[in-house]
Amino acid sequence: MPIEKIVAELDRIVSPDAEIKELAAGFGGDMGPAEGPLWWKEGGYLLFSDIHNNRRMKWDATGSLTVFQEPTDRANGLTRDPQGRLLACEHHTRRVTRLEPDGSTTVVANSYRGRRLNRPNDLVVKSDGNIYFTDPGFPTPGLDLDFNGVFQVTPDLGTITLVVWDFSRPNGLAFSPDESVLYINDTRRRHIRAFDLEPNGMPLIASDRVYCDLNGERPGNPDGMKVDTEGNVYCGGSGGIWVMDPSGKHLGTLVHGSPGTTNLAWGGDDWKTLYFTTRHTLGSVQMNIPGIPVPAL
Repeated sequence: MPIEKIVAELDRIVSPDAEIKELAAGFGGDMGPAEGPLWWKEGGYLLFSDIHNNRRMKWDATGSLTVFQEPTDRANGLTRDPQGRLLACEHHTRRVTRLEPDGSTTVVANSYRGRRLNRPNDLVVKSDGNIYFTDPGFPTPGLDLDFNGVFQVTPDLGTITLVVWDFSRPNGLAFSPDESVLYINDTRRRHIRAFDLEPNGMPLIASDRVYCDLNGERPGNPDGMKVDTEGNVYCGGSGGIWVMDPSGKHLGTLVHGSPGTTNLAWGGDDWKTLYFTTRHTLGSVQMNIPGIPVPAL
């Protein structure tokens, strides 16, 4: 599949002849797609969620694919905190959890003001330990919250704060390299919004702006999202994976041939491999600029 270049700057980010590879297939179903890829640096492998089949998969560079964990409470987004612990958004239990070094599970968040969360979807952790996650689901019958929120949890897990509440369907989120900007996309509205962060990590609502509109004639909606070390943003959009510069200009599209991109992850020894999931597949493409690394032990 091709690299579609809109402006010449794309050539510095990805080679025009870079191969977009399909690494594995056969995931997902009615209960959810393949999702949440996460590079495990010290092990040299990639974890990702197979939501429909309620399992976490493990892929390594030899092409080996195995079941890493089953069941997972239909976990979706995955990340690691500054201590290298695994965090997961669980659909079935409607909570965010953290896996401790001794194998026990800590609940990061499962309610807001006495009402259960909707269905935590994706998450990101700031270098100071603050955790941010999206919680779509409303107006699905049987859920407790009557809005689709974005939440912040303090490093000691003592305080959960609703930081944004006017999204139609909040989904992927990511920080700029210096963590001064928080990007959050809205799957239903097909755009990415950007918020400047205050010193305490709270989004400055007055700074709320549409960073990029990812609409188009071809299939594909914003979902998971990642940023490289130069501040370029990568997100699923119409036709494939959109590459945008820090100003929100669409530089080009990585066309993988599937109807939608569900999530992304940086990986490899140099963090220059961009892994991606679609509803049913796992793929990758080699980039020229490294992504923002995920903490490791």
